[in-house]
Amino acid sequence: MTTPNPATPDGQLVDGAALLDSLRAALTRYVILPGSQAADAVTLWIAATHAQPAWPHAPRLVIRAPEKRCGKSRLLDVVEATCHAPFITVNSSPAAVYRSITDDPPTLLVDEADTIFGPKAEGNEDLRGLLNAGHQRNRPAKRYDANANRVESIPTFAMAALAGIGAMPDTIEDRAVVIRMRRRGPGETVAPFRHRRDRPPLRQLAADLAAWLRADLATLEAAEPPMPVEDRAADTWEPLVAVADHAGGRWPDRARAAVLALTADADDNGEMSTRLRLLTDCRTAFGTDTALPTAVLLDRLKAEPEAPWGDYGPNGLTAMKLGTILREYEIRSDTIRFQTGQAKGYRRADFTDAWARYCPTDDTPPGDTGPATVLPLPGVGRTSRTSLNTAGQTQ
Repeated sequence: MTTPNPATPDGQLVDGAALLDSLRAALTRYVILPGSQAADAVTLWIAATHAQPAWPHAPRLVIRAPEKRCGKSRLLDVVEATCHAPFITVNSSPAAVYRSITDDPPTLLVDEADTIFGPKAEGNEDLRGLLNAGHQRNRPAKRYDANANRVESIPTFAMAALAGIGAMPDTIEDRAVVIRMRRRGPGETVAPFRHRRDRPPLRQLAADLAAWLRADLATLEAAEPPMPVEDRAADTWEPLVAVADHAGGRWPDRARAAVLALTADADDNGEMSTRLRLLTDCRTAFGTDTALPTAVLLDRLKAEPEAPWGDYGPNGLTAMKLGTILREYEIRSDTIRFQTGQAKGYRRADFTDAWARYCPTDDTPPGDTGPATVLPLPGVGRTSRTSLNTAGQTQ
């Protein structure tokens, strides 16, 4: 439901929808986001940071990518310039971060999040605990003050944006708006971001957002927007949808479309060091075929003597692990009709975008036939072993 927008000191009504439009335009000027719903979600997340005292939950923003140079840090730059009271945690002690959180908390910004959750995470237990606990109100950290001889409660509630390579732990992503960044493809361009030149107008936009939302915190706190998801996902997305409803215009519909699109994405914790190699080797394995059964693709990958796939795990690379890694690039298997019968497999067309973005040095050879026929999954019978050992050509 749309709520009346507050007035400025001179009596003019604030157009919240126009402010969100301006913020979205700034984001897409400097960053290539993975889709329109992702752009809407980041826009609403940034706006929601300006009304943190109104929210019962502090959603995280996870900015992740399968490789370097996908725009994670640039997106974090724009978030820093437009969010409420940005607090960059790099070179900050856990004690300093904890003591900075008040009833009107800052927005925590964490770049290179693998230093907190990855192999280099040793020594970051306090900050990791804060990021896990700070999603919900009234979850303070307990610390013993030896000087005062008492236990003190330290607030942890604060919205936080984390950028890193690969998936974050489930304890973070389950409470987050997850943005899966991609390397810029051919023909995709953005404006250069110059901190001294571009940050001041973005900070003015942040001030305008704060003036709009802070004028009606009581209304936002009481808001119970209809949500298209339930449970923890609803807790995470509710502040964003409340901001959209408060703005009105097309934003309520766009917010709910973003909720459905981004929560539908399946996240996994695939291994970063092998993803790009697998993607490149899949291109070689396909040759000129337009589609391959999964078993044939695995055989070709493991047959390459210089590749690691024959020794990848006790029995070499499996269909399950292949699917897990490829899903990071939004590539999924499907049931395909080959000349020898139906089988689970992969289509070249599903790889071409990822190849263009992450493996641009070689041209993708075109297939010599049309696209493979995809069959609906329900009712598909098990195929014979013969059909799984023959490279497929489309009918």
